[in-house]
Amino acid sequence: MTLHLPRVAVVTGGSAGIGRAICEQLLREGCRVISLSRRPCDIAHPMLDNLLVDLTDREATAQAARELAARGDVNTVIHNAGVIRAALLPDVALADVDALVNLHLTCAIQLVQAALPTMRAQHYGRVVLLSSRAALGLATRTAYSATKSGMLGLARTWALELAPDGVTVNVVAPGPIRTDMFYDVVEAGSERERALAAAIPVKRLGESGDVARAVAFFADPANGFVTGQTLYICGGSSVGSLTI
Repeated sequence: MTLHLPRVAVVTGGSAGIGRAICEQLLREGCRVISLSRRPCDIAHPMLDNLLVDLTDREATAQAARELAARGDVNTVIHNAGVIRAALLPDVALADVDALVNLHLTCAIQLVQAALPTMRAQHYGRVVLLSSRAALGLATRTAYSATKSGMLGLARTWALELAPDGVTVNVVAPGPIRTDMFYDVVEAGSERERALAAAIPVKRLGESGDVARAVAFFADPANGFVTGQTLYICGGSSVGSLTI
């Protein structure tokens, strides 16, 4: 497909880590990018806009969604923002479950609803949800795994509903990626980090750019025959067992 309309992408969590790498990748491809995050994305680029918002706050997200809808030009939604809130089952706090439901699932619904009228009017749209290898199950990830696996259900359902409108919906599910969020759980330079890298079939941890390139594939206007799919960016760890 040759797109004769401007590509305008919302990227949640665009200020750091994987989100920042996605912003960089899409800017290189000529997209206008709107980063939604609590902090601004520090990339100096004339095609980058920042919309500061706490996406765990449903009302604040609703206001951001109204602002995006009013623009009338967003045709790509990349929902990358996420937090872990690790805890074994006896220690899981229901407030953490609520927060992750809001961030990983409700936020996705709000933002895609905001962009959908434009996508339908253009008969074109791209939605990419960032799940996780942990959606397959991982100790201490009750709230995280549940909500990240919920993203797969959202994507498969929306892929069926929105295909007649020219909108594709896909999922990228990273494994261990060297980001600040990863190092909140695993100490940098530790034996645990080295053991984890050694346990991955490709014998290294992932980089943010590995994920950004996969997102760019799904977001590409040329890839309109790919929808409802999940791509694990995990160095092969999704086909075996891995403990973080």
